[in-house]
Amino acid sequence: MKLRVTNLSKNFGKLEVLRCISFEVSEGESIALLGPSGCGKTTILRIVAGLEHETRGYVERNFSRLAYVFQEPRLIPWKTVRENLRFVVEDDEKITKILSVLRLSGFEEFKPAKLSGGMRQRVNLARAFLVEPDLILMDEPFSSLDLHTKLSIIQDVNKRREEVSFSMVLVTHDIREALLLADRIILLTDKPCVVRKEYDVTNVPKDIFDPRFTEVERLILADITNAP
Repeated sequence: MKLRVTNLSKNFGKLEVLRCISFEVSEGESIALLGPSGCGKTTILRIVAGLEHETRGYVERNFSRLAYVFQEPRLIPWKTVRENLRFVVEDDEKITKILSVLRLSGFEEFKPAKLSGGMRQRVNLARAFLVEPDLILMDEPFSSLDLHTKLSIIQDVNKRREEVSFSMVLVTHDIREALLLADRIILLTDKPCVVRKEYDVTNVPKDIFDPRFTEVERLILADITNAP
C-alpha cells in the first residue's frame, strides 16, 4: 500500500472543508478524486504532500519519492527547458530521453514563453518523471488545455505508466479525464467534502469512442446530476 488516508478532516477556522475522507492507493495504482471545483480536492493533495496539516485523521505514507504536478507548470521563465529540468537531475542523457518520451525533442533550448501551453505542461510532467517517483500527485494539470492536446498528453502519461510503474492520485472535475487516467474513481461531494461513491474502472477501455467508456461516463454523470 503506497498511501492510506483514514478519516481525514480539515477545517479552516469555522469552515469545514473535508469530513472523514478515507481511501487507499496500492502499488502501481492510479486513482482519481472527482468532484466539483472548490470542494477541497487540492487540500487533500496538499495534506498528502505534507504542505498542509489535517485537523483530524491520519495519512500513512509508504512512498520514498513524491512528485507533484501543479495545475500551472511553474517553470522558471528565464531558464531553457533543459535548464529547468536540470534543477531535478543534472544527467543530460536522462533529460534528453524523457523529452523524447514526451515529444519535446528539439525544444531543449527554448524558454517557457516560446512554448505552447501544452508543451509547458509536458515540461512540467517531464520534471515529475525525472524524480523517478513511486507516487505522483496531479492537481488538475490538464484543465487549461484544449481537448486534442489534453488527450495527447494523457496518452503519454498512460504510456509512461506502462513503461515505469508508479502510483498516482489525480484531482479533477472532468469525468473523461478520470476515466482515461484512473483505475478507480472516488466521487466527492461539495463542502463539507465527503466520499459519495467509488467506481472500479480498471477494465474500462481507455478509449473515448468505446461503448463501454461512454456507458460508464453517462453512469457517473447521472450519479452527479442526481445528487441530493
